[in-house]
Amino acid sequence: MTFVDTHCHLDHHDGLSAATQVERARAADVTTMVTIGTDMASSTQAVRTAAQYEDVWAVVGIHPNDAMEATPAVLEVIDRLASEDVVVGIGETGLDHYRDYTTPAQQEAAFRRHIDLARDHDKTLVIHCRDAWDDTLATLEDHGAPDRVVMHCFSGDADVVDHCAERGWFMSFAGNVTFTNAQPLRDAAARVPDDLLLTETDSPFLTPHPHRGSANDPSFVPLVCEQLATVRDLPLEDCAATVADNARRAFALPSAATRAEAS
Repeated sequence: MTFVDTHCHLDHHDGLSAATQVERARAADVTTMVTIGTDMASSTQAVRTAAQYEDVWAVVGIHPNDAMEATPAVLEVIDRLASEDVVVGIGETGLDHYRDYTTPAQQEAAFRRHIDLARDHDKTLVIHCRDAWDDTLATLEDHGAPDRVVMHCFSGDADVVDHCAERGWFMSFAGNVTFTNAQPLRDAAARVPDDLLLTETDSPFLTPHPHRGSANDPSFVPLVCEQLATVRDLPLEDCAATVADNARRAFALPSAATRAEAS
């Protein structure tokens, strides 16, 4: 049985190097990781990190809370990075109405440009949405979503689940699905179609129970999968296998057979 962390920040961890996190993940049977950039520097580093480890992939982009940095010059760098073989997605991008680090106009302009980049490069669009579901979904509908969309750290209700499911958008759950006060999120997770379910850590943030209070890392993603298996009344092995298959489709990852042929 193996697990997948579709959203981690290997280069954001203050206490553990990327190498140590990958080693810990492998020991916990986490075979595939997607490390995410949030600005030009971290996106560049994500590409470098992914290039060092088998089955570690990168997503590049500007976080909505850093949208003021999404200048034409910076987006040109993201555009170039998107052409790298290890890059499987654009983001994380989207809208965040919880914090006011950037204006709604800055966020929306950057979001739309990231949608264009995902479409231009045939990469998966990785969405950050916090307290902004109506506007996020409206922007995707208005601008036209690319073929593959992942709702990272999903926080929507049943209506949002249904909206995403109708469009074939993947929904990824992080460590907060294990929190005591997260029953509405668990209810949403139970509603997601099997073929659109993903797991992540968003590490080093959102450390799952029972490790809350310490920094998160990809080795904890099995705890997320265990929680999803419980709320969906599935054997853990079945849930893990479903997520692994979904991750390959969500990010257009090469299959094991394809990797073997390439090597």
